[in-house]
Parts: sequence; structure tokens; C-alpha cells
Amino acid sequence: MRSPFAYMPRRGPLQAASPGAAVSYLGAIVVVAFLYSNPLVLVAAGVAATLAGLLAGARTAVRAALRMGLSLALLIVVVNALVVSRGETVLARLGEWPLLGQVDVTAEAIVAGTSYGLRAAVAMVAFAVYSACVDPDRVLRALRPLAGRSALTATLVSRLVPVAAADAARLRDAARLRGPGAAVVGKAPLARRLLAGSLARAVDVAATLELRGYSLDAPPARNRRTASRHDRRFYAVAALVLAAATAGKLLGADDFHTYPSIELGLGPATLAVAAIVALSGLAPLRHARRRRAADGTKVPLYGGKSSRRRMEQGAVRV
Repeated sequence: MRSPFAYMPRRGPLQAASPGAAVSYLGAIVVVAFLYSNPLVLVAAGVAATLAGLLAGARTAVRAALRMGLSLALLIVVVNALVVSRGETVLARLGEWPLLGQVDVTAEAIVAGTSYGLRAAVAMVAFAVYSACVDPDRVLRALRPLAGRSALTATLVSRLVPVAAADAARLRDAARLRGPGAAVVGKAPLARRLLAGSLARAVDVAATLELRGYSLDAPPARNRRTASRHDRRFYAVAALVLAAATAGKLLGADDFHTYPSIELGLGPATLAVAAIVALSGLAPLRHARRRRAADGTKVPLYGGKSSRRRMEQGAVRV
């Protein structure tokens, strides 16, 4: 069973871009999520990350990340509503709870928890797109001149985390297939088995790397050119998003307060930042190339009978 977050080679601008350009692009979206608390901007960042993953072909990773992110966001909302009793709008009084005291569920606490949860969900979706679309080997080659061992460790972590997730899924399926007569398998035995398998795999990987000479001092490798024609696009989009987020922050686009009452700013600056961030998700969109007929003339992208007739005429001339 393959993990949904595992890297899958695909044809697309995000996969063809260099690791630096891809990380800059996805990192800009995450920076916006941690820089702003306004739910509108956070939703725009989530739309951008989701749209980028869908256009890059990582639908499975995006769906899995959305399920996990929204579940985590819901948990954050519930915990914040129970722990924080600040706010003027009391929705429910749940009485005295052990360790928590008087529990009052307020609308302000729910909205604040929603903001925190959206931030976590955006980060998870962006990381899922990175894991599924950025080649770990190219990351290792790009970071090797700076820190070879650290780059190798980071690459192995990015590869083995999806493998551990796939192992956990297989263990859960095996526990379900034991039948109704078998003893119930708790989470603790599954976690111990998963940890033991991960440690055994780590030992095997270490032995394999040692046999391949990674423990020796290798001569400095030649710098390989990893630039792509799509790099400029992603660097430009990342710079635009960061510039818009910084300018919007200075202009008061993050006008959002939850305590003591909810104040949600929807001014022109907020709407402009949200629109720019949401539209940045279109960066991985492929641009169709114009075909050329046999006579060298350009054929329209959506040509009908006229384009076919022109190609036939060019073929006759040849």
C-alpha cells in the first residue's frame, strides 16, 4: 500500500521546478497562514494550497491532508471552546469540570479556535503537496554542498514518514481481518509494532548507506544545474504573495479580534490580500503550447475545421 504523501513522479511545472522554487512558493503560502489570523485570509491560503496540489496532480495527497487537517482543526476548536471561557457571548454553561473549573462555551472562543485550526490545516495541506510533488533526491543534491549529512537525514525523513504511514495502514487492515473471534488489538500494541518496524527499517537503511560508502569522506561533488524554466514563475509568485502579505499587514488587512467580542475586518486591504493569495494557487497551471503546422504556421489552441484544413494543406505541400 502506497502512502498518499509519497513522492510520485509526474509531469508538471511544480514537479519540474527546482526544489528552491517549489519550497519558496509553498513556503510563502505557509508564511501567510502563520502571519495572519483573519479567517478570510486563512481560507484563501487553504484554497491556494489545495488548488496548487490539484493542479500538480496530487489529488490523493490533498484529500488525505484535508481530512487530517480538518479533523485537527475541529479538535482545536473543541479544546479551545472548553478551555478558554473568555468572551461576551456565552452559548452554553456546562458547570464545574475537574481541572477546568467553570466551563462556559463562548462564541469568541469558538471563532478563535477556528482561526488556529485553519492555520494548522493550511500547513498540513502545503506540506502534503510538498511531499507528493518535490523530488527528495533533488532536495538532497541541492543541499549537499551546504550540509551533506543534514541533507541526507532530511531526505530520509521525508521518504520514511510516508512509509511509516503505509505500515500503520497495513497493521490496521491486518488487525481488522483477524475476525470477530480474535482479541481486540489496542492502539498501544499497534504503536509498539510500528515503532519496532521503523527502528528495524532504520537499521537496514543505515547498513545499506554504509555499504554504499556514505560513511566515507567523499570528494566534493560537482555542482549540477537544477534550474528549470518554471523557476522564475514560482519565485515571482512567492515574492508577490509575501509582498502583498507584508503590505496588507502594514495597512491593517489583519483586522481580526476575538476577545472580548468578535471583530472581523473585511476592508479593501483584506479582500485584496485574500484574492492575491487565493489566485497564487494557479501557479502550477500548465500552459498549452501552440502547435505548428507542416508549413510552419501556428495552429490555434482550440482550432476546429480551419486548423485541421491548414494542417492538411501543409501536409499536401510537403
